[in-house]
Amino acid sequence: MSTIAVLRSEWIKIRSVRSVAGSLIAVFLTTLAVTVLAFATVGQAEADNPGADPVFGAFYALNFGQIAAISFGATALSSEYLNGALRVSLAAVPRRDLFYAAKMALVGALALVIGLVTSFTAFVVGQLFMGKYAIGLGEPGALRAAVGGGIYLALMALLAAGLTALLRSAVAVLSLLIPFILIVSFVVGDIAGGVAQYLPDRAGQLVLQQNPEGSLGPWTGLAVTAAWAGAALLTGWWAMRRRDA
Repeated sequence: MSTIAVLRSEWIKIRSVRSVAGSLIAVFLTTLAVTVLAFATVGQAEADNPGADPVFGAFYALNFGQIAAISFGATALSSEYLNGALRVSLAAVPRRDLFYAAKMALVGALALVIGLVTSFTAFVVGQLFMGKYAIGLGEPGALRAAVGGGIYLALMALLAAGLTALLRSAVAVLSLLIPFILIVSFVVGDIAGGVAQYLPDRAGQLVLQQNPEGSLGPWTGLAVTAAWAGAALLTGWWAMRRRDA
């Protein structure tokens, strides 16, 4: 079976399974909804605070979009472990390396496309509510943050996908990653200080800041997140090769 044929079949799966397609669309809709709500109500008040980072604030809603991105990565893989679907998939594509690579490539590509669209749209829409505080993509760090925000969402989706291939459960992955990002990461940050900047979410979000502090720069921080995602993908690949369907 050719690589193109495998990619096409994986695209049909993602498009056909409601939970997977819905979580992908939710990346955009959730981020946009939070952007409108937050900027229409407190956007200008927050921008008027001393020391406010206008670029980082512009991408505030990505904190919610990343949850949907994680859900997309997890559900895209977990659907293979329901009702013997993986056995059917491997019967059609016996080469597990090809099957895994095609699935992850498609998950990453779709997450990147929707992530970039989401990041740029959130920025533009948010600034419509900012009045005299509005900034453009020409603001130092703004274009970098818009591009980096889309890449960050894709990396978080791949991190979740790799972990799901290892754990074989979207529930397990979501129960692990979402509390970690929303709670544990901040607690560790308060306790561990500079070490916390190497956590996947905190490192990746440095690209959203106008002038990030610490030993990592915006792109090196994103590279740390990519390393986390790569490690998850490798462990998922190992599990896919070694375990019975």
